[in-house]
Amino acid sequence: MDVQAVYRKINEKLQFLVNKSVNHNRQQSSELEWCEKKKELAAKRKAEIVKATCLIKWPKQIEDEATVLDYLCDYRLLYKQGDFLYIEEIGEERVAKFSNKGHLISDEVKLKDCFHKDEEDDWTNEKWHEKDERVSFQYDRLKSVQYAERWWNSRNPNYPYFDVNCTNFVSQCLRAGDAPMRGYPNRSSGWWLANNNWSYSWSVAHALMLYLSTSKTGLRAKEVSSPELLKPGDVICYDFQGDGRFDHSTFVVAKDKSDMPLVNAQTSNSRMRYWSYEDSTAYTENIQYKFFHIIDDNEDS
Repeated sequence: MDVQAVYRKINEKLQFLVNKSVNHNRQQSSELEWCEKKKELAAKRKAEIVKATCLIKWPKQIEDEATVLDYLCDYRLLYKQGDFLYIEEIGEERVAKFSNKGHLISDEVKLKDCFHKDEEDDWTNEKWHEKDERVSFQYDRLKSVQYAERWWNSRNPNYPYFDVNCTNFVSQCLRAGDAPMRGYPNRSSGWWLANNNWSYSWSVAHALMLYLSTSKTGLRAKEVSSPELLKPGDVICYDFQGDGRFDHSTFVVAKDKSDMPLVNAQTSNSRMRYWSYEDSTAYTENIQYKFFHIIDDNEDS
């Protein structure tokens, strides 16, 4: 199979990210639209992408007669924002299809829905409720951010994994910062993971949003009005359609030159991504956000 054709396509994409114009194939319009969104969002922030690289990871074994090939692309984008430099990383799952003669037919991103369907269906049949269980909490933001940096593009074998893993990942980060669990074994109460089971708030974006909005003890948060008020170790929830159903969660790991959050996330694995997700295929003009500043016993609510 002509894997060099894949390298050429990815290289054109990288060149487009750092140049104003590059000769390209019309068949790559969706890929270049993603690049254009990245560049437009950077310009909006008075930043620019000055370097882009990609490491392609092929399967360990490729059958000689294979016509479909799943592989990974790890992108590294170097941003310059005034005198501030930082690297955004993206882990992208892709699938390339070849003809019987080995010619590349298509090479596309493997798109995922925002919802974990089984969990979401179960969650909608339950009534959310909270109990005022007194649980002490001292949040270690450094440990939570270190965890987010370690695992943003891989799976911790000590936790379950879902095809849509964004909220599970955020919960793991919070737990790494010593956030206390409570509510077991009621899946509709508290925030917990135990005995091969977990609360809806652990794994469902909308349920985590509701939990952080209402929790008065243990892991809890203060909703703030703007992203500038967040710190590393805080959480952002996203309602892409603006229909009242929140369907994505991210974890703040840093701030940019303008004091805006940079986040790590899974499902579409990202590191140091700008918080607004205006470069996402899921973004719509109706998007709504909730910004949660995690508070503990040392901080007033």
